[in-house]
Amino acid sequence: MNATAKIAAATATLSILATSAFAATGRADNSGMVVWVFLGFCALIIAAQLIPALLVAFGIVKGVMAPKEEATHQTSK
Repeated sequence: MNATAKIAAATATLSILATSAFAATGRADNSGMVVWVFLGFCALIIAAQLIPALLVAFGIVKGVMAPKEEATHQTSK
């Protein structure tokens, strides 16, 4: 047997024997309504700050990409 076949056989054997290790029970989510309201409020704050930031970023890009107008200097006599 070459090395690849030995590794594959060992992996298959360990996977069959260790199936209970992959069956995680997970943790129960006992978060109350107050926690979810708090997280929603945090998301609302982030969204409220993200919208003006995007508008400013688009304004900067628009200003950079706009064609440049040359200033004309007129002297009054």
